[in-house]
Amino acid sequence: MTTTDSTVPISVLIPAKNEEANLPACLASVARADEVFVVDSQSSDRSIEIAENAGAKVVQFYFNGRWPKKKNWSLENLPFRNEWVLIVDCDERIPPALWDEIATAINDPNYEGYYINRRVYFLGKWIRHGGKYPDWNLRLFKHQKGRYENLGTEGIPNTGDNEVHEHVILKGLVGYLKADMDHIDFRDIYHWLARHNRYSNWEARVYLNMLTGHDESGTIGANLFGDAVQRKRFLRKVWVWMPFKPTLRFIIFYFIQFGFLDGKAGYIYGRLLSQYEYQIGVKLYELRKFGGQLNPEVETSDVSSPKSPATSGVSPKP
Repeated sequence: MTTTDSTVPISVLIPAKNEEANLPACLASVARADEVFVVDSQSSDRSIEIAENAGAKVVQFYFNGRWPKKKNWSLENLPFRNEWVLIVDCDERIPPALWDEIATAINDPNYEGYYINRRVYFLGKWIRHGGKYPDWNLRLFKHQKGRYENLGTEGIPNTGDNEVHEHVILKGLVGYLKADMDHIDFRDIYHWLARHNRYSNWEARVYLNMLTGHDESGTIGANLFGDAVQRKRFLRKVWVWMPFKPTLRFIIFYFIQFGFLDGKAGYIYGRLLSQYEYQIGVKLYELRKFGGQLNPEVETSDVSSPKSPATSGVSPKP
């Protein structure tokens, strides 16, 4: 990357696939980093060209449909030349104030990592209410000390090759930075819906694991008295048992957590979250009905007519 007198000795990891709309602003925001890796998944747009022109190191990741996914693979395999790594998604930006704080924080010998708060923008507006802020993520840490948790979602197709909602498990003391990072997706609602269609596959499996008492070793765990992420995980384990979740999610977001204060963008966001919750519920039903599979292949004995294409099923490839 382009260096300046204020270059910060950390390595940035950016997972990417067909992100030509978001990459220029993202890369510009991390220009103070000593080193930037863009880990790509065979993009068919200009993502690779944009990354290379910005001075980033581009590495290709080939997903085999199983664990590990892209971020953990990168933490295990990339030749980072710095002790500290900062993980940034393509639709995220690191403002100057956060860089200044990072430059100081990594010199504190007491901490192995830091949570960073995130401001989510939707339809050009910061969604400040509805439980979307604060939104803590462990993104800055010593790369040898942290790995993403495995929530046991292998085998669920069409969830993507990148860890999205998994959290980092870190050995050592973790702090909290004051300055925020920004989540600003330059793509449209079509891409938001497509992305959350993938996410709902993943979420449905996580819900099923919670309902069936899946082994939680290798995860951050759920703890009402733990850190911000563990508390959220605890509330999630309660939430999964609640009835009427799509309606409840809108009521909680829009009324109880004051999402209405974010205007039209807040209303639309709340309605989309309610729809997202319904998708998760439908896919959870599908998983339970078909023994933990989504869209299973239909057996011949179940087909009323061999000439009826409406009753034939095809198993999707991961």
